[in-house]
Amino acid sequence: MVKIRLRRTGRTHLSTYRIVVSDSRSPRDGRFIEEIGNYEPLKKVTEQVKINTERVVYWLNQGAQPTQTVHTILSKAGILKQLAEEKKVKKA
Repeated sequence: MVKIRLRRTGRTHLSTYRIVVSDSRSPRDGRFIEEIGNYEPLKKVTEQVKINTERVVYWLNQGAQPTQTVHTILSKAGILKQLAEEKKVKKA
């Protein structure tokens, strides 16, 4: 199963994360398929997340499952709402 999850980078007490697409069997900081964004929790709220929206939508359409934390990040960024609206339009 393919997952969209966080990969920890940075140093002690100053962590940053990369949002990556990886196989669920790979370790947290191990091999990944593609890097699709960054999450920096120590920055201001407006500067915390940088995401390649096109690639996130592509991977979600391919069946990738986001972890709970990534799901929260994507919903706050408005990407999941956008994806749901696109699916509604296609059905209609």
